[in-house]
Amino acid sequence: MKVAMVLGRSTGGIARHVAELSADLQEHGVDVLVVTDPLTARRFDLLLVRLWWPGSGGWTRTLHDFRRFRHLASTSDVVHAHGLRAGALGVFAVRTIPRGRCPRVVVTLHNAPVGGRSLRTLSAALERVVARGSDVVLGVSGDLVDRAEALGSNRTLRALVPAPVLLPIRHTNAQVREALNVQEGAAFLVTVARLAPQKGLDTLCDTSLLVKERLEAGELPEFGGLTWVLAGDGPLENYLAGRIEAEGLPVVLLGRRDDVPDLLAAADLVVSTAVWEGQPIWLQEAMALGAAIVATDVGGTREVTAGGASLVPAGDPEYISGRIVDLLGDRPCRQALREAARERAKELPTRADVVAQLMDVYTG
Repeated sequence: MKVAMVLGRSTGGIARHVAELSADLQEHGVDVLVVTDPLTARRFDLLLVRLWWPGSGGWTRTLHDFRRFRHLASTSDVVHAHGLRAGALGVFAVRTIPRGRCPRVVVTLHNAPVGGRSLRTLSAALERVVARGSDVVLGVSGDLVDRAEALGSNRTLRALVPAPVLLPIRHTNAQVREALNVQEGAAFLVTVARLAPQKGLDTLCDTSLLVKERLEAGELPEFGGLTWVLAGDGPLENYLAGRIEAEGLPVVLLGRRDDVPDLLAAADLVVSTAVWEGQPIWLQEAMALGAAIVATDVGGTREVTAGGASLVPAGDPEYISGRIVDLLGDRPCRQALREAARERAKELPTRADVVAQLMDVYTG
């Protein structure tokens, strides 16, 4: 079986997922070729067929590359695209093959449309193309599956995303806190996120100020202050740095890190303030490490955590800060959350589960 795996430009979890998935399928005897842009291919060591997205290389080059991609699709058994843009491209290429057999089209939707009106309008149009033109649509959360079904998808399934392989802990909790200059007796909160609108980082900033004020008022004598670290990079980095400095927020931007397991294991609480999530890999990692988690009840987060986290409404700093303060003041409850997280982590899908699902989807 030959599979053309199609992926737009990605700097994070989707590209890592595609890289792992391609390697696992190849071990299963599937001939996989990843079609993506050069930057993503180099960053994640992906096998590459050079693909220019519409308009990015001029229309003459775009037409040439589209014809090249369509020829590749015509010689494949399956075109498996990841994301709306890649999905629409795959559908259009396959459905316009002039003659011969057409491959099966599978599209995995990894994100819900989040952004301004123009972006949502474009996304809605692409969603219709993907839903009606694909043989199978996989959604990483139940709401994405429901959207595809409502738009007339031929077949929809909840996509399995494997739990990450844990990297070893390299430093003790005390060493982590010392390296980050966390004051003795301060509460230590950790968030891992791309610095983008989908992650609800304005809510994080607002929440951090409310928690800081309550701790400084002596509401919890056990904690003399707050350090909230945010690991990740992205387009909102300068904006967030400006807010933190201007408002004196207890938030530290760490940038991209290679010691995320150390951070998660050392946290008093791990917190997600996202507006939407599919199957957040970092929360799966946090559960496996036995972190006490507070997360917004959005997208597929409830499906992933399933009792292994304390869920809160998105966009409500007052509520979220209240839950954080309550948990900081209740050590037995935090310990119960840690134990529930570890138990839930044992039930998460494996990479073998994902391969089994896709082989069933690919063969119809």
